[in-house]
Amino acid sequence: MLVLLIGLAILLLDQLTKQAVRNNLVFNQQIPVIDGFFNLVYVRNDGAAWNILSGHGLILILISTVVLLLLVIYRKHFLKDRLSHKILFGLMIAGIAGNLIDRIRFGWVTDFLSFHFGSYEYPSFNVADSAICIAVVLYIIFNFFEKKEEVAEPGE
Repeated sequence: MLVLLIGLAILLLDQLTKQAVRNNLVFNQQIPVIDGFFNLVYVRNDGAAWNILSGHGLILILISTVVLLLLVIYRKHFLKDRLSHKILFGLMIAGIAGNLIDRIRFGWVTDFLSFHFGSYEYPSFNVADSAICIAVVLYIIFNFFEKKEEVAEPGE
């Protein structure tokens, strides 16, 4: 039930923020929030991260659908029955579903968060992208520490 609640909350937040951007900004508009560091923008991304597979929307829809199905079917093979893993699963499912909804509805994903680090402009992203990245990074961190605990246990 927790996975479903987290997933629905993140999915709703993702869709509402994207809709707010589409309703209130003009395509390619930038609004400085922290001058020289953070802008709200309205960007349409028809590719994946860093515009990978740009212009191949059907392939991205198929990949997202397959990944969603595989995550649901095989989750017990890589996720433990722990609160942390349930949260990660909810984040991952919501993130993939949020961008999949955009791809099906519009043929592109609405991105609106833009960060600059000196002269480098990080590719714009959205709530769904954030959920996916947070889930993957935390999964790696959790598994790293779990492996260290497993190695430490036999020789205690």
